[in-house]
Amino acid sequence: MAWDTEKTKRLLQDAAVAEFAEHGFGGARVDRIAKAAGVNKERIYQYFGNKEQLFATVLDCELAKLARAVPLTPEAAADLPEHVGRVYDYHVAHPHFARLLHWEALELGGDRALPAEQERTAHYANKAAAIAGAQKAGAVDGALDARVLMMAVVSLAQMWNALPQVARMLMPVTGQDGPETRRAAVVALAAKIAAP
Repeated sequence: MAWDTEKTKRLLQDAAVAEFAEHGFGGARVDRIAKAAGVNKERIYQYFGNKEQLFATVLDCELAKLARAVPLTPEAAADLPEHVGRVYDYHVAHPHFARLLHWEALELGGDRALPAEQERTAHYANKAAAIAGAQKAGAVDGALDARVLMMAVVSLAQMWNALPQVARMLMPVTGQDGPETRRAAVVALAAKIAAP
């Protein structure tokens, strides 16, 4: 029987997402990733090189999933509040994503180069350009720098998952204050920020 390399890589990456989201880069253990994937840990080194390269691969894949699921096209930028709502929905469905980004900031941030930093910088520049285009077209307020606006909407979209303990204290989930109420608040805030 032939070895299914792609399936093994997927199993390792899925296990690595869970491990890195739970324990961060420093606390993650290669042996736990391998055990969760049901794969010999030597495969991690064979396919990914080392733990840092595996973390970089995980981040790259997770960022690409978000970019594919909720692209910020010029059309989406023209309705920025709804785009923010869709990104919020993505974060609710994938709570590990905000944790991965926060672990990256805590453990790998600062002056050190981040995984795929140049590609990610270009990706964010394209998003800011889409917002700038919506500003020029009059669909979005032009008073703020498009990059600042992009940072604001990124923060709005992930704030509930980035700080769940604060969200729980400010707005406990009850029959009336569930994810739909939070989404509506995020969209309303984005509308106020972006209103031309």
